[in-house]
Amino acid sequence: MLSIPVPLMNRLITTVAVLMSVFHLYVAFVGPPDAYVMRGSHLAFALVLAFLIMPGRNGKAERVGWVDLLLVLVAASAALYPSVVLDYIQNRMYYIDDPRLADYIFGGALIVLILEATRRATGWALPITAIAFMAYGLSFGHQTVGVMLDQIYLTTEGIFGIPLYVSATYVMLFILFGAFVERSGAGQLFMDFALALAGGSCGGPAKVAVITSSLFGTVSGSAVANVMTTGTFTIPLMKRTGYRPAFAGAVEAVASTGGQLMPPIMGAAAFVMAEFLGVSYLTVAGFALLPAILYYVAVFMAVHFEAKRIGLKGLPKADLPRLREVLLERGHLFLPLIIIVVVLLAGRSAAFSALCGIGSVIPTTWLRKSTRNTFTWRAIIEALESGARNTLVVALACASAGIVIGTITLTGLGLSFTGVVLALSQNSLILALFLTMLAGILLGMGLPTTPAYIVQVALLVPALVKLGVQVEAAHLFVLYFAVLSAITPPVALAVYAANAISRGTLMDTSWAAVKLGMTGYIIPFMFVFAPSLLLMGDPATVAWAVVTATIGVMCLAGGLHEYFFFGPARWWDRLMLLTAAIVLIKPGLMSDLLGLGLICLTAASQRWLRAAVTPASKTSA
Repeated sequence: MLSIPVPLMNRLITTVAVLMSVFHLYVAFVGPPDAYVMRGSHLAFALVLAFLIMPGRNGKAERVGWVDLLLVLVAASAALYPSVVLDYIQNRMYYIDDPRLADYIFGGALIVLILEATRRATGWALPITAIAFMAYGLSFGHQTVGVMLDQIYLTTEGIFGIPLYVSATYVMLFILFGAFVERSGAGQLFMDFALALAGGSCGGPAKVAVITSSLFGTVSGSAVANVMTTGTFTIPLMKRTGYRPAFAGAVEAVASTGGQLMPPIMGAAAFVMAEFLGVSYLTVAGFALLPAILYYVAVFMAVHFEAKRIGLKGLPKADLPRLREVLLERGHLFLPLIIIVVVLLAGRSAAFSALCGIGSVIPTTWLRKSTRNTFTWRAIIEALESGARNTLVVALACASAGIVIGTITLTGLGLSFTGVVLALSQNSLILALFLTMLAGILLGMGLPTTPAYIVQVALLVPALVKLGVQVEAAHLFVLYFAVLSAITPPVALAVYAANAISRGTLMDTSWAAVKLGMTGYIIPFMFVFAPSLLLMGDPATVAWAVVTATIGVMCLAGGLHEYFFFGPARWWDRLMLLTAAIVLIKPGLMSDLLGLGLICLTAASQRWLRAAVTPASKTSA
C-alpha cells in the first residue's frame, strides 16, 4: 500500500497540532464562536490528528497511507458539516423535520469515525459501550434511525453536547497549560522541592514520591502519565533505600492517581462536573479540596509508618538539595500555578484562568538566569504540539460519551435505570451507594475517567439524589470511584504502569495500592452522610470535621501498616486504630469522642507493652 514519507508526515502532524492549539488560544482570547463551530472544529482537529498519529487497523505507529488520508478528509468534513450548514441546523425543527440525505451521510460517517478513532486511542471498551447504547435505542428504545441521528448529530444533546463543550472550552487549555509548565522545567522544581522538604526524613524517598506526584498531578490530570513521568525517578530511589518493589510501585500509583482529585487543577471530569452542576469550577475545587487533602495525608502517613516499621532511614543530607537554593533558583516557576488560583479566586472563568496561566509561563522563566533560555521557538512549538496530542484521548472520549448521553436522554433509560437501582437497593441508601461504587469501579476499569463519570451521572446519580443525597456529594461520589479504578484490581492501569518500572509482583503491588489508597474508598461514603467534609456548613463544624477526619486517616494508615506514633501496633492496636479511623472520619460528636478514646487506649497499650517488654529484655540480658 502506498504510504506518506515519514518526515513529511511528521511535519504535517506538527502543523495540525500547532494549529489546533493556536485556534483554542485565539478563541479563549477573543471569545467562543457558535457552539457547532467551536465544538465541530475541536472535534475535527482531534479526529484528523488521531488518524494521522495512529494510522492502520491497530492504531499503532504504522506509516500513514492514502486510506488514512481519506479517513482524515471524511472525518474533518463530517465534523465541520453542521458549521457549514449552520442556518439550516438552527432553523430546522428537530424530531419533526426529517433529516436530509446529506445529514445521514455525514452523520453516519462521523459516528463510525469517532468510534474507530476512539478505539485506536483507548481500546474497545468505550466504542462497544456506545454501540450497545445505540443498539438499545433502536431496539428496546423503539427509536427510528432518523430520530437517533437527529439526537446524536443534529442537536447539542449528543456528540456536540456538554462533554465535548467542556473538552473544547476548558480541558484543552488546561492540558496546554500543563505542556507549557512541563517545558518550563517545573518538573525538576517539583522533584527538588520534594527532596529538600522530605528527602532526609524517615522513608524520605516515598514521601518525595507522594509530594512530587501530587504536585505534578495538578498539571497532568492523568494517573498513568503521572506514573511514567515521576515514577522513573521515585520508584528506583525508593527501592535503593529499602522499600520492597511492590510497595514502591504502589506508592507511586496511588500518589499519581490522586492528582485527578487534587485542586487547583483536577482531571478533565471536574470541568464536566462543573457544567453538570451549573456552578463554577472553583466551587467544584472547593468541594474536592478536603477529601483530596485527606487522601494525601493518609498516603503520606502510610509511607511514614511503613518506613518506621521496617526501620528505613532518609537520604543523606549531603545528597539533598537545600530548600532555600531550590526556591531561589527555580521557585519562580510556581508562579503560573499561583496565577491560575488567584484568577479563579477573583471570580473569572476557568478558561480565562487557564489562558492567564499559559500567558504567564514564558515571562516567568525570564525572572531567573537559570531558566531564561528555556523557551526557544522549538520549545514553544513542542509545547503547542504536546498540548494538542495530549488532548486527543479526552476529546475522543467526550465525543463517544456524547453518543451515550444522547441515547440515554432520548430513550429515558436514565429514569429506568434509577428505578432498577432503587429496586435492587430496596430504598436503602447504604446499599445504593455500595452498588454505585461497584458500578463506578467497573465502568472506570474499561473507560477513561471522564466518560466513566459521565455515564454514571446519567445512570446512577439520579437514584442517589432520589434517596436524599445532596447533588454535589452524589457527583463527587461517582467521580471518586471512576478515578480509583486506576488502582483497583483486576484492571488497575496506574498499578500496571508503576509495576513496569518497579518490577514487583503484580498482585502484591495491587494489594499494597489498595491499602495505601483505602482512604479514597472510605471518604466518599462519609461525605455523603456529612457534607461538612465538602466544606459545606458553618465554619466551626467544618473546622472540627477537618481536625477529626485528619486524625482519622492517620489512624487508618497506622492500622493498615501495623505501626503508630508510639511504636509497632499489635493486632488489638490495629483493630482499635481501624475502628477509631471509621468513627473519626464520620463527623459527629459521639463518634469523635469514641474515636479519640480508642486512640488513647491504643497509646496506653503501646506504651504499657513497651514498658513491660523493655525490663524483661534487660533482665534476660
